[in-house]
Amino acid sequence: MSDDTYEIFLQAPPGLEPLLAEEAREKGFAAPAPVPGGVTTRGGWEEVWRANLELRGAGRVLVRLGGFMAFHLAQLDKRARKFPWGDVLRPGETVRVDVLCRRSKIYHAGAAKQRIETALEAFGAVIAQGGDETDETDATAIAIKVRIEDNEVSFSLDSSGEPLHRRGTKQFVGKAPMRETLAALFLRACGYAGREPVYDPMCGSGTFVIEAAAIAAQARPGARRAFAFERLASFDPARWRKMRDAGAVARPEGLRFAGSDRDAGAVAGATANAARAGLEGLTAFHHAAVSDAAPPEGPKGLVMINPPYGGRIGNKKLLYGLHAALGETLRRNFEGWRVGLVTSEPGLARATGLPLKPWGPPVPHGGLKVTLFTAPPLG
Repeated sequence: MSDDTYEIFLQAPPGLEPLLAEEAREKGFAAPAPVPGGVTTRGGWEEVWRANLELRGAGRVLVRLGGFMAFHLAQLDKRARKFPWGDVLRPGETVRVDVLCRRSKIYHAGAAKQRIETALEAFGAVIAQGGDETDETDATAIAIKVRIEDNEVSFSLDSSGEPLHRRGTKQFVGKAPMRETLAALFLRACGYAGREPVYDPMCGSGTFVIEAAAIAAQARPGARRAFAFERLASFDPARWRKMRDAGAVARPEGLRFAGSDRDAGAVAGATANAARAGLEGLTAFHHAAVSDAAPPEGPKGLVMINPPYGGRIGNKKLLYGLHAALGETLRRNFEGWRVGLVTSEPGLARATGLPLKPWGPPVPHGGLKVTLFTAPPLG
């Protein structure tokens, strides 16, 4: 395996880049720096593997392969054919090329894409048919991201394949699921570090509870799934297995991670999701209305909620009563617990009557902009 180092780009939702940089720093990545849309760091291929394996908040891990200057299509064609694709790709692998052009003499992305695909075919790659960079279900092609800006052509490779919120353990998905990566960053924003219990009274598929338990157990999010980097020329199966299998899952004493939901099907699905993640001993889900939510025995901790909101489920006017009931239950039963609540509607957060304040900017999620609201220990 090559000892070359690359710039590594860790994708993050806009506005949450500092949280991912903080996580990367804690995990020992080199000088992680927040930039729009993510975090940059540097490392070799083993650091690329480790980023996919260990970082809970990253959406994808991109590797900056290099590039060159090109002022016209013929020059792009010639230099793309000379690019050392064999250092990264194996002949016969399927690739997908996505091109973005800005402020360059080469301004036609379609024509540039065609030239680069021809160069890759000359190397021996197979070009994917159909699909584009928005098609997150396509894990069969290795994505090559091409940026042509100020006449500089730069190539990046998506080392993840399927987006990293797909941990390989969730089969049941609720009506409006929270992505695991976003849940992990919101938990971090609430000051959660795996040393206190977490409870979700509207748990749905259990994402917040399962992520919290996994953080406490130091379970690595990528240990149960496959990645695009396993199909690259740089991949060493024995070294990867050693990295992936190192370290046992911890079992923190005295902490409980629990959730409840009025939908019995959601409770069963969340329980099954936790079992597939190997966290059934740390998590518990039960059927209950919001008004019956009660904390597990033990220390006080964090209530983390992604309740229904108008743009997501149904008519928001019908949800004010639900949020008022939620606030009343938390004040009555969760004294001393902090609260994190995600919503697209600030009015619904206010309807709880809790001292909730917005944390950070609105974040894109499922076609909406959602905001995390937090409250200090209730008293």
